[in-house]
Amino acid sequence: MNPIGTVIRFDNVSLVREGNFLLRSVDWTVTQGEHWAILGLNGSGKTLLLSIVSGYMLPSKGIVEVLGHRFGHYDLRKLKHEIGWVSSALQERMYVSDTALETVLTGRFATIGLFDKPTSQDNHYAAELLVQMDCQHLADRLFGNLSQGEKQRILIARALMNKPRLLVLDEPCTGLDVFAREALLQTISTVVESPKPPTLLYVTHHTEEILPAFEKSLLLRKGEIYAQGSTQTMLSQPVLSSFFDAPIQLHKNDGRTWLSTGTNKTKKGDHETAFS
Repeated sequence: MNPIGTVIRFDNVSLVREGNFLLRSVDWTVTQGEHWAILGLNGSGKTLLLSIVSGYMLPSKGIVEVLGHRFGHYDLRKLKHEIGWVSSALQERMYVSDTALETVLTGRFATIGLFDKPTSQDNHYAAELLVQMDCQHLADRLFGNLSQGEKQRILIARALMNKPRLLVLDEPCTGLDVFAREALLQTISTVVESPKPPTLLYVTHHTEEILPAFEKSLLLRKGEIYAQGSTQTMLSQPVLSSFFDAPIQLHKNDGRTWLSTGTNKTKKGDHETAFS
């Protein structure tokens, strides 16, 4: 039985394809009220981990429980309605001819494109979410005509339409310039600070995107958990140097952490990362 307050529980979870371990022996628990960052380089298994969390993939071995539902004993199609998902890849699937408001409303029905008639209550809530995302002025703009950053904020609003208990942000800042990135991170802060926010998982390979609200971090490398715990401990010089297997320098500002290689020391105010 899943303990009360447990949002995610992985017990010795592995994912095997053609004899190769893509994820190996993952033990991980997320409890109510926690927001987690998941950090790893490309190919570390971050997206595979998220795919299992969201019910799109089943593990080859181990026990998975999400939102109190144990995989193999619950209709995962229902689970997907309790989880919001945002990624840059999702942008490409949206209908460019839908307005921003219509795109948000598709989250109510978990569809790509608006085929069902929303209620007046749906329309009102979608408009409220646009205000929360500071996107009310975009309501009648076509999704295809929005900037990358605007699209991501619209997709966050879409993900919140069903009032999910879990919100997954899969590298949402990919492709954004520094100004659009900071605007999106401010939007995410707004979500975290809202009354009764969902549990957030923020996936990235850039440490500077990890906001102070993400008090727990999981470091994933080559399909295995390298370390997990408080973000303050995980984003320390000894842990990250070992994790990346490279000498690094850290610069911390406003609760966030910027990286540079040991051969290119970060100057104060330099917010570039050596890992992209």
